[in-house]
Amino acid sequence: MTARRPKVVIVGAGFGGLTAAQSLARAPVDVTIIDRHNFHYFQPLLYQVATAALSPADIAWPIRGILRRQKNATVFLADVTGIDAQARMVQAGSLSIPYDYLVLATGATHSYFGHPEWASVAPGLKQIEDATVIRRKILLAFEHAELTDDANEQRRLLTFVVVGGGPTGVEMAGAIAEVAHHALSAEFRRIDPHSARVILIEAGPRLLPAFPEDLAAYAQTSLERMGVEVRTNARVTDCTEAGVDLEETQIAAGTVIWAAGVVASPAAEWLGAEHDRAERIKVEPNLKVPGRSEIFAIGDTASVVDSDGKTVPGIAPAAKQMGRYVARVIAAEVEKKTSPGPFRYRHQGDLATIGRKSAVVKLDSIHLTGFIGWLFWGIAHVYFLIGLRNRAVVAFTWLWNYLTLQRGARLITDGPAEQATARDEKARPLPSSVEVSQGPERNQSRLGRADWR
Repeated sequence: MTARRPKVVIVGAGFGGLTAAQSLARAPVDVTIIDRHNFHYFQPLLYQVATAALSPADIAWPIRGILRRQKNATVFLADVTGIDAQARMVQAGSLSIPYDYLVLATGATHSYFGHPEWASVAPGLKQIEDATVIRRKILLAFEHAELTDDANEQRRLLTFVVVGGGPTGVEMAGAIAEVAHHALSAEFRRIDPHSARVILIEAGPRLLPAFPEDLAAYAQTSLERMGVEVRTNARVTDCTEAGVDLEETQIAAGTVIWAAGVVASPAAEWLGAEHDRAERIKVEPNLKVPGRSEIFAIGDTASVVDSDGKTVPGIAPAAKQMGRYVARVIAAEVEKKTSPGPFRYRHQGDLATIGRKSAVVKLDSIHLTGFIGWLFWGIAHVYFLIGLRNRAVVAFTWLWNYLTLQRGARLITDGPAEQATARDEKARPLPSSVEVSQGPERNQSRLGRADWR
C-alpha cells in the first residue's frame, strides 16, 4: 500500500506563493495552490497598466499555464474565508481543503490609516482591477474636461493628485505627467492636456525614504522637470469627490490615487496570531507562525526581522526568497533531512522609474540615474516577467512608446455599474458652445472622435 504523501496548501499565487509551489516540484508532496484569481501578475508594472502603457494581459499569465507541467500541483480558483488550525483545514466558501503544511502568501491591500471611506474616491494600486479602474478615471478626466464649459471644473478635472512618495507614487506621478504632456497632447480640441496638473504628496520630509538621499533628490528634481508638483511634509486629512484636504490647504482634483500605505490580508485574524501595526504576522526565524510548526507566512503576510534587526521589505525579491526558503524547509522535514538555518534575506537593490529616460537604481554601493538607470530598470523588469511572449510584447511596446511617445492601451471600459451612467452621459445635450464642423476636417466635431451611439 502506497503511503499518503503530505499535502502542502499554498494560499496566494503572488511572487512568494508561486515561487514556493514551483520550488516544491521535486519534493515528495502534493501541492494545492488557492487564489481568488486564475492568473499571476507582475505587480511592479501595475502602474503601467493604470497609465495605459501596457494592457493587463502583458503583465499577467494563467496560473494553470505556469504550473501545467508540475504534476504534483493542483490549482483551485477560490476565495479563502478562514482557517481551522485545529482540524488543519482551509475554508474557501463551502470547500474545506485539508493540509499537512500551510503556506500563507495572501499579500496586502491598501491602508487608509483609519479612513476606509477614502477608498471610494482614492483608489489604490494592488490588483489588476485597481489598475483598470485608475486607467478609466484618468482617461475619463480628460474626456469630461473636454465636455464642460466651466473653466473651474476643467481645472479640477485636469488636476491629478497622487498620495504617497514611495516608488509606486513616484512612478505613477511621472507616468500621468507623460500621458498628459505627450500621449494626449494633440488629441483634444477644447482643452490643452499639457495644462494638466500632477501633484505628488508625501507626508515625510522627502520622496523615496528607502533610497539614499542623493537618489531621492534626483527623483524629485526629475519629476519637477516633468511638470509634477512635489509637496513633502504634507499630510492628507480628508479625501472627497472634490479633491483632497491637507493640514493647511485644499486641492481641488478630479482624480486622487492612493499610494501611501498597505495593510496585510486578514491571515493573522484567521489564526489569532500576533501581528504588527500593518497586521503582518510576526513569524519565527524559520518563517513559521509561533505555536504552529506546520504553518508558514511569507511575503507581505509576514513581518520578518533579519539578522541585523531590520524588517525585511515587502518587495518581490524578498517574497521570492521566502518562497524558496519555505519550500526547502518543508522538503527537508518531509524527507527527514537537516532543516536549513534561519531565513536570511539578501537585498538585491532598489529600483524606481521616474519617466521616459529617467530612473534611479541602487545596487549596493552603485547608484545609477538617468538613461542608464532607466535602461537597467527596463531590462531587469523584462527579465523577471513570466513567459517569452510577455517579455517580447513588453519590450516591443516600451520601444514603440519610446519612439512615438504614444500609449496604445488607452481603453475606457465600463463595468455593469458604469454602463447606465455612461448611457445617461450620452443622452445629455452637448454644451451650447460646441460647433460641429461639416467642412473638410473629416466631419470631425470639435469634441474630437467621441462615439455618440
